[in-house]
Amino acid sequence: MFVDNVKIQIKGGRGGDGCVSFYRAKYITSGGPDGGDGGRGGDVTFLADESMATLMDFRYKRKFAAQEGAKGGGRNCSGKDGESIVVKVPVGTVIREAASQRVMADLVAHGQSAVLIKGGRGGRGNQHFATPRRQAPRYAEAGKESKVYDITLELKLIADVGIIGLPNVGKSSLLRTATNANPKIADYHFTTLAPNLGVVRSRLGNDFVMADIPGLIEGASEGAGLGHAFLRHIERTRLLVHVVDAACVEGGDPIENIKLINSELEAHSANILALPQVIAANKMDITGAEEGLERLRAEFGDIFPISAATGEGVNELISYVSQLVSQQPKMEPLVPDFFEYEAGLELGHDNEPFTVEIVDEGVYSVEGLGIERMLGFTSIDTEKGFAFFQRYIKEKGINTKLEEMGIQEGDTVKLYNLEFEYYK
Repeated sequence: MFVDNVKIQIKGGRGGDGCVSFYRAKYITSGGPDGGDGGRGGDVTFLADESMATLMDFRYKRKFAAQEGAKGGGRNCSGKDGESIVVKVPVGTVIREAASQRVMADLVAHGQSAVLIKGGRGGRGNQHFATPRRQAPRYAEAGKESKVYDITLELKLIADVGIIGLPNVGKSSLLRTATNANPKIADYHFTTLAPNLGVVRSRLGNDFVMADIPGLIEGASEGAGLGHAFLRHIERTRLLVHVVDAACVEGGDPIENIKLINSELEAHSANILALPQVIAANKMDITGAEEGLERLRAEFGDIFPISAATGEGVNELISYVSQLVSQQPKMEPLVPDFFEYEAGLELGHDNEPFTVEIVDEGVYSVEGLGIERMLGFTSIDTEKGFAFFQRYIKEKGINTKLEEMGIQEGDTVKLYNLEFEYYK
């Protein structure tokens, strides 16, 4: 099965918590703090691998998580860093954040990689908080939570030339005749259910990759037939070979058939329609094809008459396409913009507004980027951490806002996963 679009979840490793510890040895019962730092969480990296042809593997595993960092230990022992994970994807995979559909990475070459999530930083041990006035701090820093993203993987084949046309016009036959590919060929519609790739060995030395794009019919850009699923594979091509049935074996008019396909390309993307097109009038070995060829020439000008079944005219077509494709610029990969967008949202998080909502009777929910960040770095279970938390709530103005909304003593306040009863 050819799978070219999936949705998965990725999660970086959480940083390990810092340790609260004091040096102990024979005859030393009140040593100084020696709590070690927590280990850093593992990263999530994506790697383009040419040995993969589809995204089939992701149909069975949808969640990928890096390892958490280990907690710090006594005697200044730092926790072990969490193991990172490398997720392999086919060459040509576009990675987008699912909610915004912004590009996170576009992997177009074998061995190209992108780190999508950095592991969370480990928390500092209590040794870092010792001062001349506070020589025995009994608190440490919590490890930082890492990011979690729902992402979509979208495979766009890397091909120089795309073969387009209605079903059963001979696209797969042309690919087999011109390249070393061996696509399925039969006398019925939608024989080809997945794009096929083949390498054309040109006598001029301009080798190129050719792809047979299946499923284009009227309404393909709106999801009819198979076209909606495979139109994306044309987006990276440098030019198109438009195959048309000059003999009208399936009926219809060859001129109208070309216009129909082009209208679907335009509806999907104006950039695709702007690509150079070479029209190949196929099935010239069948009676009546000459009449169709003359009509096509009168409408579109230069046309290459071929017979993919016998090989007639294919060499001339490939020779021309080889010269033309060498003159076309290569398609540039998409520029990632998600992380810049995300950084813009987080810029100045301390001044980021918070929201307070009444989610139930006597229950108030408080959310905000600065609050989320504070909770990630503060150990509420310690005396010092809880004091810092209370001071933050007051300085941020959250207490004032809650009172304006009518909160009473004993009501519940929820800050993400933290809940506490409100008292003045």
